[in-house]
Amino acid sequence: MQPSFIKNNFPKIILGSGSPRRKELLEKMGLDFNIHSLDIDESYPDSIPLNKIASYISQVKMKHLCGFYEKSCLLITADTVVRFKNEVLGKPLNHNESIQMLKKLEGETHIVTTACSLKYREKEIVFSEDTKVHFKHLNDDLLSYYIQNYQALDKAGSYGIQDWIGLIGVEKIIGSYTNVVGLPTAKLFEKIIEITE
Repeated sequence: MQPSFIKNNFPKIILGSGSPRRKELLEKMGLDFNIHSLDIDESYPDSIPLNKIASYISQVKMKHLCGFYEKSCLLITADTVVRFKNEVLGKPLNHNESIQMLKKLEGETHIVTTACSLKYREKEIVFSEDTKVHFKHLNDDLLSYYIQNYQALDKAGSYGIQDWIGLIGVEKIIGSYTNVVGLPTAKLFEKIIEITE
């Protein structure tokens, strides 16, 4: 159920993402929105610092989304990047690559950055948030079970923290849990209020 405060104060919201996880998070936030899935090139220049990649891609998504809607709509796009040391771990191409990614992460701490772009009338806000995630050591049988039974190939870093592997493999996180799922919800809500005031 949408809170009356949101219904009376927020414009029509368009989420530029086909992610079921982002959709679920916005629903739990009590927002009423429509979904516009984007099929765009998510590559980025090599010159961009690793901690700025998510912001760059979210802005590329926003430029594409803007062409479809009036300025009276609040548009939201997002991108999530998993960083381990000096490497970006995208979506794995196959089972073997998924195993290799997860074996890099086990017993180590990595950083998940989610960037969001918001556009409403003449205003635009871009922000990002980092969360540190620490995995315990997991044997090959556990990793194979996860990859075979969950949609690991659909996720940056080859895992979803909301999945089984997050329950049995993540020892601790520092920062926003929902940021790792796909949206830093507390900060996003704050920015939605800011841009619509």
